[in-house]
Amino acid sequence: MAFRVQPITREEHLAFVADRPSASHMQVPSWGEVKPDWRAQSLGWFDAGAGAGAGAGAGEDAGAGEGAGGHGRLVGVGLVLLRPLPGLRRYLAYLPEGPLIDWFADDIDRWLEPMLAHLKRQGAFSVRMGPPVVVRRWSAEAVKTAIADPSARRLGDVEATAYDERAAGLADRLRRMGWRRTEPGGEEGFAAGQPRYVFQVPFAGRSLEDIHAGLNQQWRRNIKKAENAGVKVVRGGYEDLPAFHELYTETAERDRFLPRPLSYFQRMWTALTAEHPDRMRLYLAHHDGEVLAAATMLTVGEHVWYSYGASTSRRREVQPSNAVQWRMMTDAHELGAAVYDLRGITDTLEDSNHLLGLLRFKVGTGGEAVEYLGEWDFPLNRLLHKALGWYMSRR
Repeated sequence: MAFRVQPITREEHLAFVADRPSASHMQVPSWGEVKPDWRAQSLGWFDAGAGAGAGAGAGEDAGAGEGAGGHGRLVGVGLVLLRPLPGLRRYLAYLPEGPLIDWFADDIDRWLEPMLAHLKRQGAFSVRMGPPVVVRRWSAEAVKTAIADPSARRLGDVEATAYDERAAGLADRLRRMGWRRTEPGGEEGFAAGQPRYVFQVPFAGRSLEDIHAGLNQQWRRNIKKAENAGVKVVRGGYEDLPAFHELYTETAERDRFLPRPLSYFQRMWTALTAEHPDRMRLYLAHHDGEVLAAATMLTVGEHVWYSYGASTSRRREVQPSNAVQWRMMTDAHELGAAVYDLRGITDTLEDSNHLLGLLRFKVGTGGEAVEYLGEWDFPLNRLLHKALGWYMSRR
């Protein structure tokens, strides 16, 4: 019997997340408020409780808040974002880095089919999700060796340090169900696709001294250089977001990406900190009365992310970016983090890639490159799904 999927309250959603060691910051209710162009809904998966069969089939909707009282035990949650196709009341449904379900269950269709049925009734023509499932890991040493190897073109072609066969099995089951892995670039701008490759520093069971010792020599030298130069890293507030954004726009121009407006970060701060005071933090590196670098940090449970970073080209010799990162890592460790996540990296190892310098910077933390299962699409209406692909290719 399939699970029952229905809307749940914000409180039910947060209580479920609070009982888990880790969940993406894009799978908490407040993330929906960060994305005003999307309509957000918290979904819950319920097993068959004593009252689940009374007056409703396993695929029918129930009102939010009916929950475990009459429809079984809450066993999974997901934040779904719904965005309309231009000119139509039909939606692209997106679950970034989610949902939070038992991804290694043998009967994964029992979890996903009622979700698809619910979203189809909501008017969705296509569903995209990002299973939070790790496929492969590469140690910092393995990545450094690959970067130095002229024959290595992509990280995915390099032998991994660790590989989870269960993830490959899940990918096969998803394909048999009709899901298809999202190809990079296609609808990325519309769906705000998330990175498949990230860089993480494991913290669980390690002292701060262990973590510091795991940094490469250049990182340790730069942290000491910043300290000796008098760089001071402080926590900022909402009122400091304009200073962060000024550096961020300079970084965007230098690194060739399209910056988000200041209002985006202000909305993020307001929504996330209202949900939990430590959900979002801002750090700024000061030197001689000037802010030289800044970064945002996000926390859900035992997972901490370096979210957005920014720096000026001025006085780079005092190493403000390393100073900010080390302060955030120190605070993350104090918060009890099991993992410090530096988010996306390029999987291209060629010297011509302008993002290779960022990969080298992250490798210096001594962590590991991580490949997730990626994002997957399910077309509920193949004609509209194909039309969306055409529309995005013409933009």
